[in-house]
Amino acid sequence: MRVKICGFTRPEDVLAALDAGVDAIGLNLARGPRRISLDQAVALAALVPPMVQVVALFVDADEDAIQAALAATRCTVVQLHGDEPPELAERLRRRVPVIKAFRIAGRADLDRVAAYPADAVLLDAAVPGVHGGSGRAWDHGLLAQTELRQPVILAGGLGPDNVAAAIAATRPWAVDTASGVESAPGLKDAARMRAFVVAAHQA
Repeated sequence: MRVKICGFTRPEDVLAALDAGVDAIGLNLARGPRRISLDQAVALAALVPPMVQVVALFVDADEDAIQAALAATRCTVVQLHGDEPPELAERLRRRVPVIKAFRIAGRADLDRVAAYPADAVLLDAAVPGVHGGSGRAWDHGLLAQTELRQPVILAGGLGPDNVAAAIAATRPWAVDTASGVESAPGLKDAARMRAFVVAAHQA
């Protein structure tokens, strides 16, 4: 089971996540309490060794801004968290893998996932005005009724106490958390990150 933790703002938290054994680090270049500047992203990405992915998160950014961020940082994956058109994802996929995030409120939201050109899909809770990191869960039973062709990254309200049950119920390709391992928005808790990784790997 692969583990991604998103929304880093401090070097010490990135180092603690690496020590815990994460597979991917997410850096928010979009909006919200975990948003960081491009200079911060450059500094944090530089801490990450080979074999660990660095994912740059965007919400409705234009292609030039995304490409500039990729050129400046060591980010190797793009995560699109807004209403980006499929054509943008197709162009980006020529350079880097693309994760497309979908906010799931009902079956209709899952029905539109399969048609989107992405290397993996991240399924999160639908919270108005929030693009990830809400701490809200969604009905995982919907996923059991849907056949998706892309690898699924499960997100939304996951923490050390419930990630194992969520994995057992949905059998995703990977899991993702932000608020579930924090002491405050954007401030990671090293013990919770370790517990999350252990629980996910043991599930």
